[in-house]
Amino acid sequence: MTRSIFAELDAVLSIARLGSFRAAALDLGISTTALSNSIGKLEQRLGIRLFNRTTRSVSLTDAGKTFVERVGPAMTDIHDAMLAAQSLQEVPSGTLRINAFATAAREVMEPLILSFLQRYPQVHIDLVTEGRLVDIVAAGFDLGLRPSDLVPNDMIAVPLGMQRSNAVVASPEFLRSHGMPTVPADLYRFRCIRARRPNHALFRWKFEKDGIAVQIDVQGAITLDESSLVRIAAQNGVGLGYVMEADVREDIAAGRLVRVLEDWTPPLAPLALYYPGRKNPPAAFSAFIRAARDFSHG
Repeated sequence: MTRSIFAELDAVLSIARLGSFRAAALDLGISTTALSNSIGKLEQRLGIRLFNRTTRSVSLTDAGKTFVERVGPAMTDIHDAMLAAQSLQEVPSGTLRINAFATAAREVMEPLILSFLQRYPQVHIDLVTEGRLVDIVAAGFDLGLRPSDLVPNDMIAVPLGMQRSNAVVASPEFLRSHGMPTVPADLYRFRCIRARRPNHALFRWKFEKDGIAVQIDVQGAITLDESSLVRIAAQNGVGLGYVMEADVREDIAAGRLVRVLEDWTPPLAPLALYYPGRKNPPAAFSAFIRAARDFSHG
């Protein structure tokens, strides 16, 4: 089997699984045009049409369904054989695909991911950050990184043991001019930096103390959808911001930002790496799991 045919068969299975040429192209790391041309050449060689394509949808033809039913298990066996061989590598190599919340990725970037790459320079890490939960198996990822309370029950989790919490911060100048809130309800009297979730809904600031949970719909002059922008706005005195404490830890230590309402922002669920059970994992995968376990115990 030549490399080109191997890639073409993987492409067919990816399109069938994802139901989209565009999504499959992203999954395979090629352009949509290159993927379409590749499938066209394969269909020409086979003398059949594998997909019904319109501007809005993609579906398998009857011949395509039969082809995928025969090819799918065979390609699984081939990939399993390759993984079994890779698991015997003395020097880990290859690509690990990880899906994570951006805030989680920032927390482990330096101490875990970059440290791992320095130790195993032949491994490539493809880190994808997004604000929504994804099915890592269906989306073709090796690992997920999320708060432990969001890890699916059917996954194997590696808790990373990092202390995490939200933090309300503002510049020293802002607090000198406007005073300091002492309870969440005080926020209604302050300019705040509003935040928008990935689904475009406005985020309510969440607080808890002594078993009492409070959510505040803050007001302010600006609405942002990225934590790093909230940090910049807070540093520049635009208002109070609500961010992950890890994102502003250095700013607080350096005096660029001041944390308030700390007693109302208790610890959050720790981060965890997670993955499905798998036979014969590649050496790179096993090495990364070992590094994560060592990190969590360090």
